[in-house]
Amino acid sequence: MQLYLIRRVLWIIPVLFFITLITFALMHSVPGGPWDREKRLAPAVVENLNRRYGLDKPVWLQYVDFLGNAVHGDLGVSFSYQDRKVTDVILEGLPVTATLAFSALLVALIMGIPMGIIAAIKQNSWADYLCLFFATIGGAVPNFVMAMLLIIVFSVGLHWLPTSGWGTWQKLLMPAFALGVYHAALLARITRASMIEAIRQDYVRTARAKGMLESLILLRHILKNAMIPVVTILGPVAAGLIAGSFIIESIFAVPGVGKFFIQGIFARDYGLMMGTTLFYAAVIAFANLAVDILYGFIDPRIRYQ
Repeated sequence: MQLYLIRRVLWIIPVLFFITLITFALMHSVPGGPWDREKRLAPAVVENLNRRYGLDKPVWLQYVDFLGNAVHGDLGVSFSYQDRKVTDVILEGLPVTATLAFSALLVALIMGIPMGIIAAIKQNSWADYLCLFFATIGGAVPNFVMAMLLIIVFSVGLHWLPTSGWGTWQKLLMPAFALGVYHAALLARITRASMIEAIRQDYVRTARAKGMLESLILLRHILKNAMIPVVTILGPVAAGLIAGSFIIESIFAVPGVGKFFIQGIFARDYGLMMGTTLFYAAVIAFANLAVDILYGFIDPRIRYQ
């Protein structure tokens, strides 16, 4: 197990390296630069700024400098936040993004897994069709469209919830729901399919033949085995909630990492773009690692060689 963990953690290093390489190349291949403004700066000012931030060096040397600093935890400075360290900017928005992602994950779990279980137990009934209808609609509607619908209904129409901002539970409800509905639909479909497959297994028929209570069969045999595919998808779901929250954060004016990511793109803030991209990549990589570790605890048949 320890060797497996060490090997997986070491594999994350080249993954992050190639992500930074691709991001850096794409970032510098786009026309324009961080000093492009509606009111053009004087050429001498642009030259001094490029010299100050090392942008006058060849691109390959800028990348080498970035890697050298990143190894020591320095992701550079932000051009659009008055020379603040990118690490400080990310850490400022991280609690907000984590809170939003965790709330959206709760929405996905509370809605998705029970619906999948009900749909599997009541297969081909009206409850099953209702759950499948939600799973289809929830999976087809993008989160930004869901966000707009929520704003129109609950803010503009009913005046129940604020349209934007952060700091109260009322301001958290709509962003969390808009972000979590798609993943709730995904979990519902996976839970239903996994439950139906587990119900048809021989060990379930054997337990019923022995006269075991249906509730015990559900808890001890069906749910335990059916949850393995669900746990498999929880890692990508959790990572997707964090990495995919920047659209919802922009719509609801949530001051998280996603807001800084969008601002970095529009402002051509190279340091902020690289730092947030590296942050999202690390979240996804370690979330997948956590899921692989959970396999062995859920299913004793799985062993790490």
